[in-house]
Amino acid sequence: MLTAVQQRQAENRQSPKLENIRKLVVIGCGGYIGSHLLEAVLPRTQIEVFGADPITSKIEDLLAAPNLRVHRGYLRQHETLDTLEEEISSADAVINLAAICNPAEYNTRPLDVIYSNFLDSYPLVEMCSKHKAWLIHFSTSEVYGRTIASYLGENRYDDPALYELDESTTPLIMGPIQNQRWSYACAKQLLERFIYAHYADHGLPFTIVRPLNFFGPRMDYIPGRDGEGTPRVLACFMAALMDGQPMQLVDGGHARRTIVSIHDAINATLRILENADRAQGVIFNVGNRNNEVTMAELAEHMRRIYAEVAGDDAYRNHPIEVVSADDFYGEGYEDCDRRMPHLERAETLLGWKPVLTLEETLRETVDYYYDHYVKNPAAGQIAAGE
Repeated sequence: MLTAVQQRQAENRQSPKLENIRKLVVIGCGGYIGSHLLEAVLPRTQIEVFGADPITSKIEDLLAAPNLRVHRGYLRQHETLDTLEEEISSADAVINLAAICNPAEYNTRPLDVIYSNFLDSYPLVEMCSKHKAWLIHFSTSEVYGRTIASYLGENRYDDPALYELDESTTPLIMGPIQNQRWSYACAKQLLERFIYAHYADHGLPFTIVRPLNFFGPRMDYIPGRDGEGTPRVLACFMAALMDGQPMQLVDGGHARRTIVSIHDAINATLRILENADRAQGVIFNVGNRNNEVTMAELAEHMRRIYAEVAGDDAYRNHPIEVVSADDFYGEGYEDCDRRMPHLERAETLLGWKPVLTLEETLRETVDYYYDHYVKNPAAGQIAAGE
């Protein structure tokens, strides 16, 4: 059954038919984005889906679908690569979602992050190039690094040219090497360049997606329940609310982000699949300019919505504390100040616009976490995934 949010989106736009896709390979099919993508694709029974992921707990209810086959393995395993090459050789499109994409790990596991986001993935690029399979690669908005405005002092946001992110013209500005926070962004950027080089030299059909904060159900694990360590900001705030701990704002929570519903993001992905002639050879930002918040504002929104969902007004005043980036993420962490994407390319080429508001997106997400971890804790025991 569709949620209220999904129903509103369905009323706003017709779902793409994907008549040109008969076989789809999805690497990272068991993660957050992958689980939502499978939910959208599998009802189209004319599409054969081959997925690869070592963890499938988020898609357990989908594994019985007659048009889904899943290989459980890691990309660096020879068996997985051999299996994938065979499947890729007959695929209409290959979607790569595999990644380590948690800011808490960029400083603490930089080698793993570089392996996961470049070295483990580049054989996929070569396979797709060899077989001329259309590669739809999910990169990250982190490749933009810091804005020009952040280096000019006094947060120069009076000129959009200094902070808005354009897929073709915005410079990609990373911090110094010793700030290993940039290990993720650099690995993702290098893979983008590797993909583009294969396109230029060997005719690889490709599309690159740069996500800007996809929020929704199943987004992350909750420490102490179905994972350990420090998850991304949404799950950190949710864990603090559920466990009665202060919500922690890194360096005061001044960083700005735009948030887009996972349902809008999946719709963009389906529109890419439906429009190969317009989407190939193109990089797309996928985000929502109308849903910009500082992290401090996000904390305020979430504790208000949590109070309403839990039926307890005390949560409106849930404690919030400021911590330093070094204490929270480790020495040398350097944050991006603002991510405001240009979206004209997706609108013009795909006919795509995000429709779900920040309030709708956060409410559905908080509802999900409350239902799965507070009201029905047993249902929330899902393994962490990318």
